[in-house]
Amino acid sequence: MTGKVAVVTGAASGIGASVAGRLADEGWLVAGLDRNPSAGALSLAVDVADAPAVAEAMRRAEDELGPVEALVTCAGHYETTPFADITPEAWHRMLRVHLGGLMGAARAVLPGMLARGHGDIVAISSELAIGGGAGAHYAAAKGAIIGLVRSLAAEAAPRGVRVNAVAPGPTDTPLLAADSPWRAPDYLATLPTRRLARPGEIAATVSFLLTEGTFVVGEVLSPNSGAVI
Repeated sequence: MTGKVAVVTGAASGIGASVAGRLADEGWLVAGLDRNPSAGALSLAVDVADAPAVAEAMRRAEDELGPVEALVTCAGHYETTPFADITPEAWHRMLRVHLGGLMGAARAVLPGMLARGHGDIVAISSELAIGGGAGAHYAAAKGAIIGLVRSLAAEAAPRGVRVNAVAPGPTDTPLLAADSPWRAPDYLATLPTRRLARPGEIAATVSFLLTEGTFVVGEVLSPNSGAVI
């Protein structure tokens, strides 16, 4: 993969930082899109909910590094608000970050990938999109990602572009507060692995899809510590 360009959104922390680091170690030139500075070949400050800003960031990445061969959308926003307390503003913000963040980034890179006849898009969803759980607006936004991934995969695969999703379970990142119910011993005891997933394990799943898993199209891989079986 040496010299190929990958864009990772949400690259400053958590799963995104782990994915960006893993790809850089494997020889990718990584452009990180995040509101905060990120490591890698290029750090671009952008809110993924702002589609025009994302498109401009993608143009900069291609101008400075070269054609984008892989896009991994990790940028996220998490809340466990009870359904009755979710405000319209919170609902729309969740959708703009997750579903809008994928849409804006994919629309920016997909034309070039299709023109070249190859490329990969991997979107980070969540096991809550599969099994449901606290934070209905979060689960709904992550579920919408899966619908978009499968639809886009069917459209793009015949032209050489693969689109897939990774739906992690609760993962040991700063996104989960110290008092998060997902860290509680009672919850961890329900998992077959008895522990949270690690960011490096999610990054390894993404790496597989971009390298060895070239036969995987329109799928959702869910490394979730057995939370959903």
